[in-house]
Amino acid sequence: TDEGVPIEDALSGEMLRRRPELCWKYLAQIGQAAMGSTFNTGHRVLAEMEDHFAHTCVLTQNIDGYHRAAGSRNVIEIHGNMHSLLCTQCPFEESLDTMDKVSIPPLCPECGAVLRPDVVLFGEMLPAEKIERLYAELDAGFDAVFAIGTTAVFPYIMQPVLLGKELGWMTVEINPAESRVSHVVDLRLPLRAAVALEAIWERVGSGD
Repeated sequence: TDEGVPIEDALSGEMLRRRPELCWKYLAQIGQAAMGSTFNTGHRVLAEMEDHFAHTCVLTQNIDGYHRAAGSRNVIEIHGNMHSLLCTQCPFEESLDTMDKVSIPPLCPECGAVLRPDVVLFGEMLPAEKIERLYAELDAGFDAVFAIGTTAVFPYIMQPVLLGKELGWMTVEINPAESRVSHVVDLRLPLRAAVALEAIWERVGSGD
């Protein structure tokens, strides 16, 4: 960071409590990037798959909200969503479409406390309800698991692939670079997500 602080420390729950203006300086940059763009072909294809197959679920580490914007409904945003702000002291919350008018740090209009994005910051625990929902989805079972554009360094991202392999589900990785699950999957496509998903979807639509 400009201040010489590691970005992981700047974007931590501890920094939000201790120096909210520093934490929010970089949260706002992330928010502006996320809200200044939109979903791509890969997000759209995954959303369309939800209407085509009996059951799908998107587990994402991303906090940009693009999967929901593209139309996916059954989404587990394991790290949260940058578009939602919560008060650190009272029940106030609001949704944002832009970061342009957000003060650094933003303060609650009800109680004056610092607001925070509804995301998991470094050093914080994952929401228990989202982990439970992930387990419930995995218990229900799938025919196939796709690992798309992730290094899969977190155990909860690797788990669906490893479980799928153990249970005989089809496992596929879409990623130009190798990851922690590259040696595990049945099929590896070293392509960008949008390119690979669009090609797969064309095949599905044609009946191949």
